[in-house]
Amino acid sequence: MTALRLLPFIVLAAASLALAQAPFSGDSAYKLTAEVVALGPRPPGSAAARKMHALIVSRLKSWGWQVEEDAFTASTPIGRLPMRNIIARLPGQPGGRILVVSGHTDTKKLAINFAGANDAGSSTGFLLELARVFRNAKLKHDLVLVFFDGEEAIRDWSDKDSLYGSRHLAARWYKDGTIARINALINVDMIGDRDLVLLKESFSSEPLQRLVWSVARELGYAHHFGNQGWAVEDDHTPFLRLGVRAINLIDFDYGPNNSWWHTDEDTMDKLSPKSFEVVGRVVAETLKRLDR
Repeated sequence: MTALRLLPFIVLAAASLALAQAPFSGDSAYKLTAEVVALGPRPPGSAAARKMHALIVSRLKSWGWQVEEDAFTASTPIGRLPMRNIIARLPGQPGGRILVVSGHTDTKKLAINFAGANDAGSSTGFLLELARVFRNAKLKHDLVLVFFDGEEAIRDWSDKDSLYGSRHLAARWYKDGTIARINALINVDMIGDRDLVLLKESFSSEPLQRLVWSVARELGYAHHFGNQGWAVEDDHTPFLRLGVRAINLIDFDYGPNNSWWHTDEDTMDKLSPKSFEVVGRVVAETLKRLDR
């Protein structure tokens, strides 16, 4: 009789645990990316960007995340532009630190109809799926997901014309002391490529890079994580400059000789749910180990 009375509670507890540990779904991430890409080109300040931000905020709130819209105005080569980072927080235990996963949402403003499926639809869909997966997680550290605006240069890449959102937030978090609480930052960019190979980005923190590559090997994804290195400035670099342990996961070889990058060939058919799944499951397991 006692066992029967306890059974519903046991079932509920098991269901809650299973939900908290739901695996990262490549199919779901791909569909979320397609939903964002369907809005059209999403450069900063555009109507499509505003619709995308509303979609992101709505999904995050529906999954129970604490959401902050970090609106600011950036000085660019074409004048001042409104931009908006979206910051989602899942609080951990009192006294814990912060684990950050980030990616950018904006597409580069081009004369063509640039859908930006991989750059930056994939990072947007990826972060949304990560939010779904971790929505019920009970963590030691705060988990913070940052959807950066303004990663792309408005004209030509330079220290002043690029990384608007990450430079803005890094400076803000340095001023208010948040930077000192960050345990690690993982940035993702262009991770949906159907021929996924992530090479070691040489600006990234080596200990964190070793952990991610080790997790990838253990999960059977070593062939997607190469050893050759290259240097890519991205949304992790403003945080690296402030002493944050950070890594950039990017497949910067998109199409033959990178020929699909920033062209009208960057479309959903070039992406694969499997690629999202590989990166998602590696990042999710890495977060669990960083949370110990």
